Amino acid sequence: MLKKLILLVLILLPLSSAVAQSNFYQGKTITMIASTAPGGTGDLRVKSMVPTLRKHIPGNPTIIIEYMDGGGGRKGANYLFRNAKPDGLTIGALSGGIVGLQIMRESGVMYDVDKFIQLGTPESTNHYTIYTRKELGANSIDKLRALSGVRIGAQSVGHVSYIAGRLFSYLFGLKQPQFIAGYTAAEVDAALVRGELDARANNAASVLRRNPDWLDKGVMDFHAIMEIPKGDKHAKLGHLPEIESFARNDREKKLVAMWRGFRLVGSPYMLPPGTPKDRVEVLQDAFRKTYRDAEFHKEFVKLVGDEAEPLMPEELAKVIREIPRDAEVVELLKSLAGARPLPSR
Repeated sequence: MLKKLILLVLILLPLSSAVAQSNFYQGKTITMIASTAPGGTGDLRVKSMVPTLRKHIPGNPTIIIEYMDGGGGRKGANYLFRNAKPDGLTIGALSGGIVGLQIMRESGVMYDVDKFIQLGTPESTNHYTIYTRKELGANSIDKLRALSGVRIGAQSVGHVSYIAGRLFSYLFGLKQPQFIAGYTAAEVDAALVRGELDARANNAASVLRRNPDWLDKGVMDFHAIMEIPKGDKHAKLGHLPEIESFARNDREKKLVAMWRGFRLVGSPYMLPPGTPKDRVEVLQDAFRKTYRDAEFHKEFVKLVGDEAEPLMPEELAKVIREIPRDAEVVELLKSLAGARPLPSR
C-alpha cells in the first residue's frame, strides 16, 4: 500500500508543477520593456513576437509593450536590471547594442549583461560586406590596397556601417582611407553611383535586396564579407574572403570575434536577475517554441520584411559569454569606432 502511495505521488508531482505554472500566468499581464520607439523596425520585431509567444505561455497571459527608448538601449536595460520586479512578469525586449555598451565600458551603463537571464533572439544572421564602385577600377583587394585616399561613406561616426567600413579598411591595410559620414542609408548608395564616394560597408541582405544588379550585373565590386555567424555562407557572397582571414595576430582575431559577437546578439530578450527558476523555465520553453513556430516566422516576415534567424536562449547566453573582453582589444575597437585616423598595425 505504501509503495502504491509513493508511486502515485511521484506521478502527480510533475502534473502538479505544470498546473502551478499554468495557474501562475492565468489571468496575469506580462510587460515587455521595449528599448525602442513605437512604430520603427525595432517595435515591429517585438510586435511580431507577441501573439505567438502568448500562445506558448501556459495560461495565455496578456502581453503589453512599454516603450523605454533612450541611450542606445541603456534606458530599458538599466530599468530591467535595477527596477523591474524579478517575478517573471517583466521581459526585456532589448537592443543588441547593450552588450557592446557594457563591454566597451561606455558611460551610463548601470546593468550587468552577464547577470541577465537570456530568452534568445529572433535575429542573428547579419552578414556585412564592403564594395566599391566599378569606375574606381579596384576589382581586387590588391588593387584596392594600391590606391590612396579611398572615400568610404557612412551614416554617422559610430554607426554600425561606419565601424564595419573602418574594420574592413584596417584589416585590408588601406592607404589613408577617408571616412565621410553624414548620409542616410539611401544617400550613401546614391553618392556611390554619382561618384562622390568610392566605397561603403553594408549589411549584405540590405544591399542585395535594394540593388540586386550591383552584384548580378557587376555594377559594384564586392571584396570581402564578415560572416555573422561565423561559418554561415551567404548564398550569393559566400565566395568572398572572410574578414578574419586578413587578421595578422591573436589581437586582431579577437577584434573580429568581438565585433561579430556584438552583431550576432540581434534584438535579445532577457529577464531580470533573480527571476524564479520555474518561471524562467516556463518562459524559456515558450520562447523556444515561438522561435520554431511557423506562425511567428510568417508574422516576422510580414511586419519586419526579413526572415527570422533565431538563437535559442542557451545559444544567446553562449555568444555573450564568449565575446572577448581583453582591454587592449576594447581600446582597438574604440579607436575604430571614433573619428581619428585608423591606428597603425
